[in-house]
Formats: sequence, structure tokens, C-alpha cells
Amino acid sequence: MPVEFAPIFFLWTASVSGVDAAALVACLALAVATFLFIFYLQYEDSDFAPLRSRLDQLLERRDTIYDNLRDLKFEHRAGKYAEQDYEAMKATLENEAAAVLAQIEQETAADETRQRGSRPLKAPAGRGAQ
Repeated sequence: MPVEFAPIFFLWTASVSGVDAAALVACLALAVATFLFIFYLQYEDSDFAPLRSRLDQLLERRDTIYDNLRDLKFEHRAGKYAEQDYEAMKATLENEAAAVLAQIEQETAADETRQRGSRPLKAPAGRGAQ
């Protein structure tokens, strides 16, 4: 008999006591449960959906820019930045904020257009008709 089959042959020929059989059954049950958990997953549509919308990302960016402007103003008052540097950084942050606000406006306008297109324009007959 080849050497590589000796451990498998030993399992078949060895006498199994009650404790060994219980441990063997428990290991097999754990292996089956692990196999099912790994290979039999049921994915939902929400698993593939993005976590944040584009509007959420823009709103977060706007808040970050406002925080940066507030911090810049505080550090300027504390004397950390010269007037010229402060004005240059402030102008950069304000331009970036304006761009983000314009993108937010575009996103909300697009959302309103989508919502408006999905709603009926007139109430159905018999409901709210005067």
C-alpha cells in the first residue's frame, strides 16, 4: 500500500470510541457549515449599491471647505499667516466652495426634475376634484 494513503486507511480501520466519534461528527458539521457559509451566500441588491450618493459627497465636501475657512480665519487672527497669504488661501477656498455649491445646485435641480417627472400632474378623477 502506498504511504500517502496510510492516514486515510488508518481512519477507516481504527476503532472509534464514543468521544472520538462525537469529535469527528462535530468537525464534519463545522466543515459543512463553513462550506455553506462561504459558497452559498445570497447577495442582495443593496450589497452592490454605492454607500453615499453624489449629493452626500458634495455636501460633505462643502462642510469641509467651510471648516477650512473657519480654521484659516482663526489661524490668521492668531497671527500664523501674513495678510497676503491669508487672502490668497481664502480666495482659493472661496472659489472651491463656489464650485461645490454650483455642483450641489445642479444635483438638486436634477433630483427635482426626476421627481417632477414621476409625479402625476392632475389628481385622478373622483379624488380632490372640485
